[in-house]
Amino acid sequence: MATRILWGSLALTPVVLIAHYAFGLNGTAAFVLSALALIPLAWLIGEATENVAEHTGPGIGGFVNASFGNAPELIISLFAVSDGLANVVRGSIAGSVVSNLLLVFGFAVLFGGDAELDRRSSLLQLGLVLGAVAAFLVPSVTRWGSDTDTFGLFLVTVPVAIVLLIVYVIVTVRNLRRHREEHDAGPAREAWSMRVAIIVLAIATVATALVSELLVHTLDSFTEALGLSQFFVAAVVVAIVGNAAEHGSAVLVAHRGNMRLAAEIAMSSAAQVAVFVAPAAALLSWIVGPGLPLSFRYIELATMAVAAGAVCVVVADGRTRRWEGVGILGLYAVVVASYWVAGDG
Repeated sequence: MATRILWGSLALTPVVLIAHYAFGLNGTAAFVLSALALIPLAWLIGEATENVAEHTGPGIGGFVNASFGNAPELIISLFAVSDGLANVVRGSIAGSVVSNLLLVFGFAVLFGGDAELDRRSSLLQLGLVLGAVAAFLVPSVTRWGSDTDTFGLFLVTVPVAIVLLIVYVIVTVRNLRRHREEHDAGPAREAWSMRVAIIVLAIATVATALVSELLVHTLDSFTEALGLSQFFVAAVVVAIVGNAAEHGSAVLVAHRGNMRLAAEIAMSSAAQVAVFVAPAAALLSWIVGPGLPLSFRYIELATMAVAAGAVCVVVADGRTRRWEGVGILGLYAVVVASYWVAGDG
C-alpha cells in the first residue's frame, strides 16, 4: 500500500511545476507543495540506487546515489550565487555536510540498528571531509585576518578549489576500483536492469533539481513570518531540502537492512559536497556571478569538523548500534541550536 501511495505521489512533481510556471503559484503554498513533491522523488532515487547497487555493490551504489543526489545542490548553489547570495551558499554547504553526517547517518543507524560497515571506505570519506575543512581554512583565515575584498578572496579560493577537485578525482577513482574488485555477486533476479535504473535516476534527479529550485526561491516568504536568520535557513532548511534525495533513500535502505549502502550514501554525499560541490561551485561561480570565495565562518568550519570527528568515533570499529544513532541525532540538535544562536552575525 505504501509503495502504491509513493508511486501515485510522484504526480505532485508535474502538478507543482505546472502550478508555478503556468499559473504563477508562489509563496507558502508553493513551498509546501514542493516539499511534499520531494518525498516521493527521494524514494524513487532510493529505489533506483538499490537496483544499481545490486549490479555494482554498496560502495559504488552509494557513490552513484550521492552523485545524483548532489547534482541539484550544485545547481541550487549556482542559482544562489547569481542572485548574490554567497553567504547562503556557504551556509548551505556547511549545513549539507553536517546534515549528511549527523542527520542522515543518525537516522540510518537508528532505523538500521546493529550492523557492519565498510570501515575502510567510511573512514576514507570522513578523511576527505576533514581534509576539505583544513583546506577551507586558507581563504577563511584570510577573510578573518584582513579586509580583503570578495575578488581577492576568490583568487585565494581558486587554487584551493583546484587541489580539492584533483584529490577528489584521485581518491574516488581508487575507491571505486576497490569496490568493483570486491563485488563478485550478480544482481538479484528481481532487480531492474542497470540501464533502467540509471535512466530513472537521471529523470528523478532532473525533477528534484527543478522542484528544489522552486522550493529555495519560496523559502523567504515561508520563513519571514518566523523571524529566522538567513544563515539558519541556509544551513538547516536549504541544506535539508538540497539533500532530500539522500535523506530519504539512506533511511529507506537502512530500514530494509542494507546498512552498508545507507552509510555509503550518507558519507559519500558529505564528502562530495565538501570536496566536489563546494570547489566546483566556486570555480563555476564566476560564470554566473562575481565569484564564490570558500571563506567560511568559525561556526561553519567548527561544526563540519565536529560532525566528521564524531562519526569517525562511531565507525572506528566497523559496526553501528542503535543507541549511537540516537547520540548522533542529539549532536545534530545541538548544532542546529548553535546555528540558531549564531544568526547572520
